[in-house]
Amino acid sequence: MVQTVSVIGAGTMGNGIAHVFAQSGYPVTLIDVNAAQLDKAIQTISKNLDRQLSKGSITEEQKNAALANITVNTDVAAGVKNAQLVVEAATENTELKLKIFRQLDEAAPAGCILSTNTSSISITKIAAVTKRPELVIGMHFMNPVPVMKLVEIINGYATKKEVTDTIVELSKNLGKVPCVVNDYPGFIANRILMPMINEAIYSLYEGVAGVEEIDTVMKLGMAHPMGPLQLADFIGLDVCLAILKVLHDGFGNPKYAPCPLLVNMVTAGKLGVKAGEGFYVYTAGSKEMVVSERFR
Repeated sequence: MVQTVSVIGAGTMGNGIAHVFAQSGYPVTLIDVNAAQLDKAIQTISKNLDRQLSKGSITEEQKNAALANITVNTDVAAGVKNAQLVVEAATENTELKLKIFRQLDEAAPAGCILSTNTSSISITKIAAVTKRPELVIGMHFMNPVPVMKLVEIINGYATKKEVTDTIVELSKNLGKVPCVVNDYPGFIANRILMPMINEAIYSLYEGVAGVEEIDTVMKLGMAHPMGPLQLADFIGLDVCLAILKVLHDGFGNPKYAPCPLLVNMVTAGKLGVKAGEGFYVYTAGSKEMVVSERFR
């Protein structure tokens, strides 16, 4: 039974994962080599808890208890020494994740489950650099973590059933809905989502319809809460491109080939919300968005 948790990476996903564990009563160590990033993460978690407080979904005592459950550390070895579960939420970069898992395997206690929040990288490949592949599993949270209910749980080739069962129960304890899938490129969420996003970009690239028209058709016609181009901006176009490359390389099927427009936009630094511009233009402090000049 998992009682202590460490989260690697204090970015958007990492601070969201730490928030959810802490709010559910788990002591969490949030780890990042960048101390400023840790400070920013705690500020973000506090702000998000304040939002929940203002909506009446938590009390002041629950907010304070959640924050008290979080400690921070810039040293990986020190941060995981007492962990029973580690959730890695670093950048979606294969070599970086392999490096982190080698470190974790050396530093984490025997029996500690090592999980990764990867959205596309092979769990089996990550597990293979450790001496405990049976204890390695995917725990793919959705963004924003405190709001989204799904946790996609991915079994590596060697993952023990007991580990899967533990992570399923843990996810339920967090108020999430776990879905167990197997380790093939893109798993389920991105194997289905990314080709849809890619096809939407191809439709724009080929002049079939404009940005707003494509998104409106999918929102009003298919009951999607967000159109695929807006969603791509929200995810990050660089992340979309990286996942499509994983799918294309993994299956060798041309249907997963990234649209040239997506490649060009990433090359130009038009990465979506985080860059201020993608298919839409975003202004800091405003919820308003307008179609990028490039696509008008």
